[in-house]
Amino acid sequence: MSAYFTIAAAACGLISDGYQNNIMTMSNVVFKHLYPHEYTASVSTRVSNALLVGTSTIIGQLSVGLICDRLGRKVALVFTTLVIVLGATLGTAAHGAHGSVRGFFWFLTFARGITGVGVGGEYPASSTSASEAANEHMLSVRGPVFIMVTNFVLSFGGPLASSVFLIVLSAAGEDHLSTVWRVCFGVGIALPLTVLIFRLRMLSSKLYRDGAIKQNVPYYLIFKRYWKSLIGTCGAWFLYDFVTFPNGVFSGTIISSVVHNADIKKTAEWQLLLSALALPGVFVGAALCNPLGRRNTMMLGFSGYLIFGLIIGLAYDKITKIIPLFVIFYGLMQSFGNLGPGDMLGLVSAESYATPIRGTCYGLSAAVGKAGAAIGTQAFTPIQIHLGKRWTFIIAAICGVTGILVTYFFVPDMTGVDLADEDARFLEYLARSGWEGQVGEADEGSFDITTVDSRDDVKHAA
Repeated sequence: MSAYFTIAAAACGLISDGYQNNIMTMSNVVFKHLYPHEYTASVSTRVSNALLVGTSTIIGQLSVGLICDRLGRKVALVFTTLVIVLGATLGTAAHGAHGSVRGFFWFLTFARGITGVGVGGEYPASSTSASEAANEHMLSVRGPVFIMVTNFVLSFGGPLASSVFLIVLSAAGEDHLSTVWRVCFGVGIALPLTVLIFRLRMLSSKLYRDGAIKQNVPYYLIFKRYWKSLIGTCGAWFLYDFVTFPNGVFSGTIISSVVHNADIKKTAEWQLLLSALALPGVFVGAALCNPLGRRNTMMLGFSGYLIFGLIIGLAYDKITKIIPLFVIFYGLMQSFGNLGPGDMLGLVSAESYATPIRGTCYGLSAAVGKAGAAIGTQAFTPIQIHLGKRWTFIIAAICGVTGILVTYFFVPDMTGVDLADEDARFLEYLARSGWEGQVGEADEGSFDITTVDSRDDVKHAA
């Protein structure tokens, strides 16, 4: 049953990531209300960005991606869980020395950075484990299952965060906003703890136990074989996160600027509607990924950025006067993002690379994506100030066109391909290239690749 528990634990673990990614959306509105003078645009950007840059998500994705391949999936998953719990605990308890507001926001930045290491590490750790477990027991529906336990729960973190915020706000009232945001941060401690016991008892996937390369990893040969796929997954992920993360982090601020004279609760209700509208795209993408193919589905999603980004951007002054229409179009743009790159990027990054280096390449692709998220979040406020809010949507449309081109030329389509077949081809490639080393974990019976003479032998041994 370990494979099924691995898939379920991946879903439970990644929902905590989605929650952490979205909890700052309404927290930004609260902090702006509590500290109107201290919570400037630069402070808001720094705190919002703390989960994405520095010693945070990017470093977590790169380091845990390596841990996944070198030490095992289980070690990586337990590590990320503990780091998220530590960071969320520090964030909930954040205070400035002697009541300093400036110190408080630096403390919160530091805490969010620690959380980001765990959140970032969760991507390669959970996703590689889920893809391998699904390949082992449900190959024909590997894609839809992977999407439902990864991007769906990540996307569900948006409505979940908004719902928790509304419940706590209704209970505590707008006169106790400090209590509201701390309780919301505290919920982020409980979510990853729910899966810790399962992860302590799980096994690494059979694909990993049979195909791991823990020493003398041939990184040059890996790059030589997979450079085109890396350009595709890294480039498409950069473009997607460049658009979706700042629009997620600052959507509450955008809505509050459009809904004039709205209180915090009304803004949160519109935010809940917006995040809910983004969810149907996840299901449509899961339904299309097999019949339409991974690559075509991803291009369809990027086309939504082009269409709705242009509609909102070019008609911004008129459309923002009709708030429900604006929120619906905004939600549809985000829904197309979920349908295409949101669903497909994790899937193609998990399928495009052989098991011995899946975690590393997945982590690298996701890290480049988070670099795009960090740059987009950093640039979001200056773009609004100097070019106007409409340009945040026009730039999304430009990213949509670029994403279509990158996907078409560089992203491989592995629809229906058994991951074990790619492992066999990869090991055969290493043998032809003269690489020598051990494949597989010792307790599973590793073998010397130099003794392998044909693809059939490689597949049989692996």
